[in-house]
This record gives sequence, C-alpha cells and structure tokens, in this order.
Amino acid sequence: GTERIQGWLNVDVQISKGVTDVVADIAHGLPVKSASAVFCEHVLEHLKFDDAIAFLASCREVLVAEGWLRISTPNLDWVWKSHYSLLRNRDDKALSAVNLNRAFRAWGHQFLWNRELLEIVLDSCGFTDVRYCKYGQSSLPEFRGIERHEKYEDLEGLDHVLVCEAQRGEPNPDGLRWLREMAVEHFLRHLE
Repeated sequence: GTERIQGWLNVDVQISKGVTDVVADIAHGLPVKSASAVFCEHVLEHLKFDDAIAFLASCREVLVAEGWLRISTPNLDWVWKSHYSLLRNRDDKALSAVNLNRAFRAWGHQFLWNRELLEIVLDSCGFTDVRYCKYGQSSLPEFRGIERHEKYEDLEGLDHVLVCEAQRGEPNPDGLRWLREMAVEHFLRHLE
C-alpha cells in the first residue's frame, strides 16, 4: 500500500516510493528466509483462490518456530448481509446487486473470505491457534495498532473485516493436498 510500517520489511507488488522495501509478487512466495511475524492487510482478497493457498503455505514456511501470522481481509458474511436483502423492492434489489458485485470484483478483488473457510485453509497450510481480533487489537505487541486500511461500519455481531491471527504449527501435507483438490473441484475448474 501507500503507508510504511516502521520496523517491518514492507513488501508490495509495485514500488511505492518511501514505502516499499521489496517489490515481489507474493503469489509466488515471500522473498524472506525467516520471520517472527507476517502481517498482510487487505491482500488476501486480491489473490486468486489457489494463489492465496500458496501464499498462506509460504507464510508458514518463512515463519520461525512459534511465529505468528496476522491477516486482515474483508468479511464475506458482512458483505453479503450489508449489501443484499431479498426483502427489498425492485429498484433497491437492482442497486444491491450492483453493490454486491462491486464488493466482489472492484479494487482488483479476486476472492472474498469468511471465517470458516479461512480457518480451514489456515489449518490445511499448517497453522494452529487461530483467533480473531478486533481491528488494531492483539495480545501480541507487534500486531497492536498495525492496521492502516480504511474502516467501514460493523454490523451488530458482524465485523466488516476479518482480523485473524494464527501461529505456525506442524506441516499438514494431507490437509494441503485435500484443500488443493477441493479448490480445483469446487471452484477453479468452473473458471475455465
């Protein structure tokens, strides 16, 4: 993005003067050998589903033992509930259809996530201790107040963004194999 996070190695797919330390396409892995923490804010939704899986697997690989990952990504459940209702009149439903599609396709979005899918993917990629936090909050000092992305209004009991932390765990090759097969069968082959 356009804001440098001090004390972190700032990686982006394009150079942003004074911000970007490393220019890299993270869909092909992270350009670091070891890290105690990885933070990605409003990144995951810009990756194709299979690239997101590969990226999260690479996060696990670059994290040191007991390292932590923090992800901030739009909440699919919030998008659905805040953008669409079957109870609206014709004109409102038409506008809702446009707004819902904007949430899915605008700003380069490729895939939106809900808690359940994100947890399954993290588990399959070898993460444990998955927990959700409020925007800017964490029990880990390195993640407190780190978010920079604009905020939207949360709905009662439903945050607009998923802020998820997970710890590096043991590899899960069977889970990762299953996940990749599921991704192809239920999503990727339908894009061909």
